[in-house]
Amino acid sequence: MRSSVYFYPTLKETPQEAQIVSHRLMLRSGMISQVTAGIYTWLPSGLKVLNKIAQIIRQEQDRAQSLEVLMPTIQPAALWEKSGRYHIYGKEMLRMVDRHEREMLYGPTAEEVITDIFSRFVKSYKDLPKRFYNIQWKFRDEIRPRFGIMRGREFLMKDNYSFDLTVEGAKASYQAMLEAYVRTFARMDLTAIPVRAATGPIGGDLSHEFQILAETGESEIFYDAAYETLDVNTITLERLQTLYAAADELHDPQTCPVPADQLRTARGIEVGHVFYFGTKYSIPLGAYVTGPDGKQVPVEMGSYGIGVSRLVGAIIEAHHDDKGIIWPESVAPFKVGLLNLNIKDKACTEMCEDLYQKLLQAKIETLYDDRDMGIGAKFADMDLIGLPWQIIVGPRSVTTGQCELKNRRTGEKIEISLEDVLKRMCYCG
Repeated sequence: MRSSVYFYPTLKETPQEAQIVSHRLMLRSGMISQVTAGIYTWLPSGLKVLNKIAQIIRQEQDRAQSLEVLMPTIQPAALWEKSGRYHIYGKEMLRMVDRHEREMLYGPTAEEVITDIFSRFVKSYKDLPKRFYNIQWKFRDEIRPRFGIMRGREFLMKDNYSFDLTVEGAKASYQAMLEAYVRTFARMDLTAIPVRAATGPIGGDLSHEFQILAETGESEIFYDAAYETLDVNTITLERLQTLYAAADELHDPQTCPVPADQLRTARGIEVGHVFYFGTKYSIPLGAYVTGPDGKQVPVEMGSYGIGVSRLVGAIIEAHHDDKGIIWPESVAPFKVGLLNLNIKDKACTEMCEDLYQKLLQAKIETLYDDRDMGIGAKFADMDLIGLPWQIIVGPRSVTTGQCELKNRRTGEKIEISLEDVLKRMCYCG
């Protein structure tokens, strides 16, 4: 994509309303634009990142044998009245009345909708287990929306719902999601710690939050050092129950089970939440199946959320410096930024054009800065938007046949031939 065609309205100054790093950098790099408090338009770069995050989540959910559906944003209040949540959920729920005077709501979550679908179409234990996931926009009317997309009112979320015959089966689904989450966050170059959590309005008696470690995290968490080596091969529900991790408000130094030399503390950002809540929704919403003995049995359920749009901010909080964003390659809007340092130099521009076409032919996502503007501004913008690699071509490149390759994360710069830089971009990452 050529910068002269693309749209990323960068800002030199930080908007006054932006209080945290991710909000400041998303506004300054032209990823989002505020429509009203807590509601944003996702501009091209922001949307590309959002879609890449969603795709990684989708791949890991599919790998965990979950089936994708797309549920509506608007739900009937009648379903929530059946579950008993409609009148107790709180003012965060946006309620409305349609032209037929029927009470409706903008869904903050979808347990009722998916349980109703299950109850109408699944009748036998032979059809279990079932796991359905949904990547859809949600709305929660925060009293004080702040921190940009980190605590907005409209947000993109992945929610998964599991249906099992037994408690043991439900815990197997819970385990499958724990593993999927560890893989998901690792692919985004994030360190995630599962923290024991309250179940809140979702309900149930087993719940974990996934906290991303970041210096600018919104909450302080305490955890056993053993969590630092947790990966998909070692994470089990049983092990999590024996390890310790808690948010600041749940940590009591007097009763903490972790020895002082093993206790760690860090800042964290919540990006996921998993719940097992048994028959809380299946009984009132009629989600029963015929068991092996021919009797009707309410299914055991769990739900598993990831804040897709929130992850954009969390990644920035974990990966930035004083110049701007530092995107992991897996979610970067473009892999390469190609800078033409003198658009008016015919030979330099021809060299850039040739390299740009070769990058496109190699299917390497490239943002070609072909704007007629100062070199300093080009460098500043490229560091701000945070693409993993920068290929810098100037008039000297015409005589030497070499360009400069910069690694945005490390800041390392090397002189490299045009042929070799193309090969390197094809094989790195």
